[in-house]
Amino acid sequence: MIRVAAVGDIHMGLDSQGVLRPAFETLPDCADLLLLAGDLTRHGTPEEARVVAREVTGLAVPVVAVLGNHDHHDERPEEVTSILREAGVQVLEGQGTVVEADGKRVGVAGTKGFGGGFIGRSGSEFGEPMMKEFIRYTRRCADGLRTSLRELAEQECEARVALMHFAPVPDTLAGEPLEIYPFLGSYLLAEAVDEAGADLAVHGHAHAGSEHGMTSGGVPVRNVAQPVIRKAFNVYHLPDHGGSAQTATASASAERSG
Repeated sequence: MIRVAAVGDIHMGLDSQGVLRPAFETLPDCADLLLLAGDLTRHGTPEEARVVAREVTGLAVPVVAVLGNHDHHDERPEEVTSILREAGVQVLEGQGTVVEADGKRVGVAGTKGFGGGFIGRSGSEFGEPMMKEFIRYTRRCADGLRTSLRELAEQECEARVALMHFAPVPDTLAGEPLEIYPFLGSYLLAEAVDEAGADLAVHGHAHAGSEHGMTSGGVPVRNVAQPVIRKAFNVYHLPDHGGSAQTATASASAERSG
């Protein structure tokens, strides 16, 4: 059984140092890796990124992350990424990585993703150039996710996880106003997951959403935004031969950080 810890939307600021570290130090007792589903900072500044980096430096489990929209706000995502990578975090965007988890190979494909909406209520590549680019950007994110998942399928992984910030399905948005669904995720991300295959899809972004969802192809989806799970992280159990994700009964708790 592979134990995957995950959390997103921790929104760390300069006053957040040490909030999550005590819980993260318990990870070896309950998880084999940690996934960070974006919005790690409040405004995407390098100073905030260093707070996050100190929180995860030297953890005894692999840490894999994607950035979120907050991490882009200061328009320095490359600096944020560099700071996190220097701390040992594998930051993905349209890429995949294989980590060792309790002696097993786990593939993680990651993208921030973007909005656009869901089947029957989505934007399209039609009309003004800005609208076309909105959807094309989402499509590029989904294409990167699809490609990296397919590449991981060739690397003899016991399990594959799709890591995003934006939501791939509307299920995990339940609780959010319907009017903002198109800005919270896109069905294109779910299509990529279903076409390439995964054992679990994880995202954040929807603070008022719900934890549990599923793609039309049957892949479990979990919204791990900290305001939703209300813990430092949740742990999901994956059979190492593939299968449905199960929420662990015990997860470390911590004060919300933003």
